[in-house]
Amino acid sequence: MSNWFGLSIDQAFYPFGISHNIMLAIYLIGIISMLCIYKQIINNTTFYQAIRWLFFFLLLFSEISYQLWAAVNGVWNLRDHMPLHLCGVASIIAMIALLFNKEKLIQFAFFIGIIPAFLALVTPELPYDYQHFRFWKFFVHHIVISWACVFLILTSTARITFKSFIGSFCILVGYGIFIGILINPLLGSNYLYLSNTPTASTPLNFFGTGFWYYSNLGLVTLSVFFLLFVCYSLYEKHQLKKVH
Repeated sequence: MSNWFGLSIDQAFYPFGISHNIMLAIYLIGIISMLCIYKQIINNTTFYQAIRWLFFFLLLFSEISYQLWAAVNGVWNLRDHMPLHLCGVASIIAMIALLFNKEKLIQFAFFIGIIPAFLALVTPELPYDYQHFRFWKFFVHHIVISWACVFLILTSTARITFKSFIGSFCILVGYGIFIGILINPLLGSNYLYLSNTPTASTPLNFFGTGFWYYSNLGLVTLSVFFLLFVCYSLYEKHQLKKVH
């Protein structure tokens, strides 16, 4: 138990090893399943509520258990363990949206939760393999972030519009400026990876440095948001054609 919940690394994580590929397969199966059966979920109140609360409690438990792990092992600090990275923010927004079903929260969660969580799953910044608590916390948390955001948009009346696309991007830029100018310098942290690129090999390594790093980061984020908007618009049109 001490090894499972401790700091020692008995089994190192290897990208695209068996355990990693299994987690990616589970993620994709979950996304495809929701796209196929979301109407049944909507029409079955018990099923809908079960999934809704399951996602909420998995997100909550993931965040609390991570803070507990860091505290118990004496490594907790403001610099590394606050939920200020994009996936941490997406997790909190998704939890609130699952509770209150507010359109603007669902729209924002859609843009910041699906692709960032997926990219984190593909390129994990993780030293531990499946024999350790951190492996399960990381994959369960990021899988459920993405699943919850897809669930919210499929089972609610919230729609993704061009206005919500621009608005979500502007909110994220404002948040990034706040983190980059105030929080990271104050704490010596690297939230949103605005101070340095991740230790894991990710696409951010190709964004350059200084001005070009921030410019490329903004342009890629805008492009990803636009791609999500286009994908949603095409899916919505397809659904309307099926109705008529």
